[in-house]
Amino acid sequence: MKRIAIVGAGQSGLQLGLGLLDAGYEVILYSDRSADDIQHGHVMSSQCMFDSALETERDLGLNYWEEECPKVEGISFAVPDPVGGKIMDWAARLDNFAQSVDQRLKIPRWMAEFQKRGGKLQIEAADIDDLERCARSHDLVIVASGKGTITQLLQRDANRSPFSEPQRSLALTYVRNMRPREPYAAVCFNLIPNVGEYFVFPALTTSGACEIMVFEGVPGGPMDCWSDVKTPSEHLARSKQILETFLPWEAERCRDIELTDDNGILAGRFAPTVRNPLGTLPSGRKVLGMADAIVLNDPLTGQGSNNAARCADIYLESIVERGNGPADTEWMQHTFDRYWTGYAKWVVEWTNLLLKPPSHVLKLLDCAGKISAVASAFVNGFDDPRTLFPWFMDAVEAEAFVRKEAKAVAERLDRRDYRRALGQFATGVTVVTARASDGRKVGVTVNSFSSVSLAPPLILWSLSRQTPSFLDFTNATHFAVNVLESRQHHLSRQFSTPLPDKFAGVEFEEGAGGVPLLHGAIAQFVCRKVRQYDGGDHVILVGEVEQYKYNEGEPLVFHSGRYRIATRHPDIAE
Repeated sequence: MKRIAIVGAGQSGLQLGLGLLDAGYEVILYSDRSADDIQHGHVMSSQCMFDSALETERDLGLNYWEEECPKVEGISFAVPDPVGGKIMDWAARLDNFAQSVDQRLKIPRWMAEFQKRGGKLQIEAADIDDLERCARSHDLVIVASGKGTITQLLQRDANRSPFSEPQRSLALTYVRNMRPREPYAAVCFNLIPNVGEYFVFPALTTSGACEIMVFEGVPGGPMDCWSDVKTPSEHLARSKQILETFLPWEAERCRDIELTDDNGILAGRFAPTVRNPLGTLPSGRKVLGMADAIVLNDPLTGQGSNNAARCADIYLESIVERGNGPADTEWMQHTFDRYWTGYAKWVVEWTNLLLKPPSHVLKLLDCAGKISAVASAFVNGFDDPRTLFPWFMDAVEAEAFVRKEAKAVAERLDRRDYRRALGQFATGVTVVTARASDGRKVGVTVNSFSSVSLAPPLILWSLSRQTPSFLDFTNATHFAVNVLESRQHHLSRQFSTPLPDKFAGVEFEEGAGGVPLLHGAIAQFVCRKVRQYDGGDHVILVGEVEQYKYNEGEPLVFHSGRYRIATRHPDIAE
């Protein structure tokens, strides 16, 4: 199995093709549109990708927009009441950020990279005859497109497809000038009982940062209202009208919005469908379906691109493992089964449940507003829906899960006493500094600094989510750790106090990336931020050391809530 043909140049087809090229395979990729057609065409999806799916792109070196694209740090949930207020209103942070890159940016760039890495890109709408030719000349043919006549080869699996009709009327609106959500960017999910759902989140489009508005209307209901919309301006007006009618707090954010471009709109509907993964050509040869071509979910749970990325990753692994073995029917079915049981099955069951939520789901969502652990578990289930089973899917399991979390809250540690216990561990004291995106100098006192690795040289520290400069540090590309000398306790106090200018009277020089380096520190580490992780009420920042220097001197020590001075132990010989 060395020559592989892929029909469909979306998230899954391109990602798989690029991975196969890196693994030494010969790949031809069919696309019914050129890169230019895609770049200047209509938006294709709402593609909010969570961390595990983003990681599959990072593994292939395809995360070209990670620094530029806005980060989605959490998910909020709200249900309106009849008089314009909210029955439910809560939010929780993701353990790792999500991002959304307009496919009009992503697909053309990936197409260029596919050709650069040696792949053959065929711009034509492949039909059955094309598939027959590919099947004769290639070891494996994969159908990654959910459109056109070729999908007729992949028959609907009635046992896995409970819906034969669309469950929602769908519309997308790409806009700019929306007032940002505070205090952190999130997918704002709004459930309007018997009407539909609306969610909105930051993204990156062809003209820069934007917000993607997603409308999901119950068929026949008041949000199923797009058939008479004829122009982009009418589409925008209808979007605002829906929010003014049902979600006034979201309408308030949208007072000054405008379309990113006339092609930044989309409306339609489809029935969620699972298809049999193997298709039979007239010659009897087999083709293998993937991603949306065989597992098409409603966008309600935001799993489209995540599903595609996970499928590409699993198929790539299966193909490489197969080595010189043939792509026979048994292997094709086994490859799909790995994808189905490893990821897709859970997404389908979860999405279908939320399309018609039973009463226990609504109770769970209400509990999430009162018990943070429930909210966190639900929110992070968007990254890995398997973690939602069985507790979210079953009424008895849901009740047991809530009881367990409520008991944990009741037995929670005494915070003050816990802090006193932690304070028995003596630490050094540092001031971490950085440059904000607007050029401001920022700094904060930190004693959570620690070495992680020598090769590569990694360090970490943790930052409170309540710190006024939280967004400045989490958005910065570089930071510096300044290890304070024993007489610099005044700097420790200064940088731990919320002052208008923490650098007033402080001597410093600029290091790489403009980060301030404090004079007199006994060690300094200038780092490029490489990762950040959720740490409860803190975020853990990991940096790779790019520069460092140190001086002889005594460190400032912090123990049991007080500054201390380190001294040599009298019982240990030099």
